[in-house]
Amino acid sequence: MTETKIEPTLASLSERLRVLHRQTRETPLFNPVFQLSLDISRKLESGELDIAALAGLVDELEARSLDARAARLRNLLRPDAAEERLSELAAADEGFEAFRAFWEQPHMHAVFTAHPTFLLSPQQSAVVAEEIAGGGKAATQEPGEKPEITLRYEHECAMAALVNAQDARDRIVGSVLRRARDAFPDRWTELKPLPFRFASWVGYDMDGRTDITWYTSIAFRLAEKAQRLARYAASLEAIDPAHALLDKLRGAQQRAQASAEEFAGDLSDPSDLSTAANRLTADHPDKLLSLTPLIGQLEDEAAGSEAERAIALRTLAAAMRADGLGMGWIHFRVNAKQLHNAIRARLGDAADIDLSSRGAIAALRELLAEVEPQSANFASLAVESSTAVRQFLVMDQILKHVDGDAPIRMLVAECEQPATVLAALYFARAFGIAGKVDVSPLFETETALEHGGRFLDLLLAEPDYQAYAKERGRIAIQTGFSDAGRFVGQIPASLAIERLQGRLAEAMAANGLGDVSALIFNTHGEGMGRGAHPSSFGDRIEWALSAWAQRRFARSGIRLEPEASFQGGDGYLLFATPDIALATLTQIATHSPAHTDPDVPTDPFYRRTDISLDFYRAIKEHQRDHLESRTYSRAITAFGLGLLNETGSRKSRRQSDLSADREMSLRQIRAIPHNAILQQLGYPVNIIAGVGSAAESQIEEVGALLAESPRGRQIMRLVRASNALASIKTVAAFGELFNSAYWASRPYRGTEQHLAEACEALAEYLIKDDRNGVYRRLASRLRVDALKLHRLFDLVPDDDPHPERESTRRAIGVLQAVRLALLQHMFLKVVSVPAFSRANDISRTDVLEMVFTLRVDEALAQLRRAFPTSFPRKEDFTLDEPGEYPVGVGEGYAAIRANYIDPIEQAHALCLRISTAIANEFGAHG
Repeated sequence: MTETKIEPTLASLSERLRVLHRQTRETPLFNPVFQLSLDISRKLESGELDIAALAGLVDELEARSLDARAARLRNLLRPDAAEERLSELAAADEGFEAFRAFWEQPHMHAVFTAHPTFLLSPQQSAVVAEEIAGGGKAATQEPGEKPEITLRYEHECAMAALVNAQDARDRIVGSVLRRARDAFPDRWTELKPLPFRFASWVGYDMDGRTDITWYTSIAFRLAEKAQRLARYAASLEAIDPAHALLDKLRGAQQRAQASAEEFAGDLSDPSDLSTAANRLTADHPDKLLSLTPLIGQLEDEAAGSEAERAIALRTLAAAMRADGLGMGWIHFRVNAKQLHNAIRARLGDAADIDLSSRGAIAALRELLAEVEPQSANFASLAVESSTAVRQFLVMDQILKHVDGDAPIRMLVAECEQPATVLAALYFARAFGIAGKVDVSPLFETETALEHGGRFLDLLLAEPDYQAYAKERGRIAIQTGFSDAGRFVGQIPASLAIERLQGRLAEAMAANGLGDVSALIFNTHGEGMGRGAHPSSFGDRIEWALSAWAQRRFARSGIRLEPEASFQGGDGYLLFATPDIALATLTQIATHSPAHTDPDVPTDPFYRRTDISLDFYRAIKEHQRDHLESRTYSRAITAFGLGLLNETGSRKSRRQSDLSADREMSLRQIRAIPHNAILQQLGYPVNIIAGVGSAAESQIEEVGALLAESPRGRQIMRLVRASNALASIKTVAAFGELFNSAYWASRPYRGTEQHLAEACEALAEYLIKDDRNGVYRRLASRLRVDALKLHRLFDLVPDDDPHPERESTRRAIGVLQAVRLALLQHMFLKVVSVPAFSRANDISRTDVLEMVFTLRVDEALAQLRRAFPTSFPRKEDFTLDEPGEYPVGVGEGYAAIRANYIDPIEQAHALCLRISTAIANEFGAHG
């Protein structure tokens, strides 16, 4: 066997991969990624390379991935041009009324959520932030200690991002006021800027969670009140250290902080709850429930102050008007089923009625007509067993005792019937808070998107809902790109969502609701597969709320309130520092719907629906075929969630036993880990798959339409960006790990004889394993579709070429090859572990399967149980009676630990670091 010259460096392995790629011209089935993994594996198993050397390589690859992630965000945000953008945005060229209209309505409500994307350690996040701001390169180093990701940690991260967002908004408001003072000296004091609102659901989202008690939510809300009051006081102190309102702000802050600490404890004992509740609800000079009087005082004072002091006071008043007595507005979230269970208890004889029927609507009309508000207290909360009702009671207490001004959102997940919204409205009225709560149905399942237009027609025609919408001044809906992108594909999801948004504009106009605003909360992540278009910030904004949808509202005279999520650690990077936050906010304002021109000619994509609609349906059908395919499901779940790091406090899927792993349904895996697994396997199926096949039957016509249409070009930019990172060869390479013939052939003709026994054991074990065939079938299907996609690419101009495409793909290829070599190392080690006795119904075969599905921590626990290195010794005992047995000092199983168990642990740790690096190359986790 000819010796392969490679070194554990990116340069060496990248060059080797380049050479190996040439062989695919001669042998089309040749897999360069897997061959490189074999090259590395041979050196690792022969002792030429060791784990420490590969750890150094992973350090290098990880640092490069952080550079790539920072560069992507720097190109997206352009922080170096933030001040220039702000100056252009604040131009006062069209008169005071136009200036006021532009700045007194939020360009976006930015919502900070706790989605499980806390992939990077704090040190890594700081490195990325530093590079975004100033360029440079990450140093090769260990990733640093990653804290346990708890709900409290997520909340702290959200609050840190909000602080930076608030500081950036203050800078924007100050600049706008200065420009207004110069341009409109007689009217500038009329201006009340409100360019952005901020919100969070961290600590308030109870959908699918049992670790958030109702008093946890109260504690978080009080802590946020205390933090914001402290920040208001600090801002006012910087203006005037002796200001008369400082004592009021500080007194209220201290009172809120004391109650926050009480509610953060265990209040399951009635006496403890009574003490905390009584202190919170009691009248007190420091009990502050509204900032309206303070805002008035600050603005009155500003009217008589010199210019810079007036601007500072008005900037503080603007912040108070935007955030109220909290770090931002808050969103509660429940599941539709929870609301259904709660409302059935109120329906009496109609409790068993089908909630999708017209009869249910009629029954709810009667309930709404008869409902009388009831008072409630903290004891009401303590004894309430219904999750949904408890949410309304918590909101009631917050509005009465924490902040009486700021409205609260009630997000309803999996909402597919108008009756669900009416049920939520009933409970809001039952507790007297309907005037302060915005009920927002979430559309993200295939059923909800398909029937969402009819849903909105029915809901907006209901007199009770119309009266409620007019009282609130808005209609709120939520669209979800994660689950929609998982179930129907990201491109069909975006097209279905924009159609739903357009139907909302129609329904509002048809039902006389054009005088209320449309608050559309588009929940998308930072990954392409979850709705974040990477090509530009304009594409990012329009992917969630398309130019076509924006014009539908503009033409109907309906004011839009766009809202978007910044999800978990990935989303918070866009607010990692005040300067980065300023770059983000100025990009949003530059591309917000406030710039919508209703008179732009209709995009051909929407005129030629004979082509575009068929294109949409064909992609959706292709995606559905994948989702329902046993091959696809088995490939995605072959490693369980073992390729992924822990990235959030919420479980990624329900627990299952070993036998259940083989039959795991994709619906058991949430959207973020589903997309993250696709990244790790090397091919974002839910973005790319089906686009080529959908165009096949009329490729010239589809290509011409996509080339002519701005929306079509935008779609193709997303597909190209995703495809630039994709590798079908990598998908196939994972299958080779389970190829019995590969393991049987590896020590062929006397090579690697030291592995012969382990390879034979693996070959025999994997003879009946289905995973090799599964990955081959999936790769074949993806390849056929990709051939058609590349023919389509030839017909549509490349608007966003990636000159670094090949170097990026090669870096990802090296990462994948190193991980495949480490996985082979783990397989060889675990199959070589000596036999041990069955215990706790776990056998040696079970441990093998744990490693093959990357449930490595469980496997290591079982191996350490079977081969202990710590046990009692004779010398530990002080006995009077002599005894000779046993003779000698027992050494336990230290050698087995050192030779087999520890190497598996070390290799697995490197695999997880590689997973982080691959996610960074893709730009986000999932």
